[in-house]
Amino acid sequence: MSPSAQVKLLRVLQEGELERLGGTQTVKVDVRLVAATNKDLQKEVAEGRFREDLFFRLNVVEIRIPPLASRREDVPLLAEHFLRRYASKNAKNIHGFSDTARSTLENYAWPGNVRELEHAVERAVVLCTAETIDLGDLPESVRKGPTGTASQIVIPIGTPMEEVERRVIAETLRHTKGDKTLAARLLGIAARTIYRKLAADENEP
Repeated sequence: MSPSAQVKLLRVLQEGELERLGGTQTVKVDVRLVAATNKDLQKEVAEGRFREDLFFRLNVVEIRIPPLASRREDVPLLAEHFLRRYASKNAKNIHGFSDTARSTLENYAWPGNVRELEHAVERAVVLCTAETIDLGDLPESVRKGPTGTASQIVIPIGTPMEEVERRVIAETLRHTKGDKTLAARLLGIAARTIYRKLAADENEP
């Protein structure tokens, strides 16, 4: 955002009024502003590229979203969502991903986060000539690109303990390639606990 735009936005937030483009009258507004960025705004402030007063005006309720590589359990859900969207848009009769394609999507590092995943699925839908997206339909950058790491999981503060357990078990199973006995050993729990938790997840509506 340019410095001049920052000044204008700050004025709207402070005074609750604005002038429409080309207008001559001041309009009172009552808005709730949601802003998003992939930059470190505190660093931008320190280096003089972002107004400190605007930063504090915007930074009332902060939500940090971890990178996609740290929440790989979301990848299949997002991929299916984008598949349905672009299959409908392109009038394609595509129903899902092959096991190899799905595994590749889950294990890729996704440096471009959700936007990169969306573009990869859109490309795959356009190129796919079957009813299932296969590995060859995915971009080469995804097929041969860097894989994510299972060494850490980013979990936001306030996440329910049940969800924390589910994510840790899912990521550990991915790390052990589905070996539940090894996953249980790494987690320091009984294998039957993993089976019980997985069964509970499958039985959820």
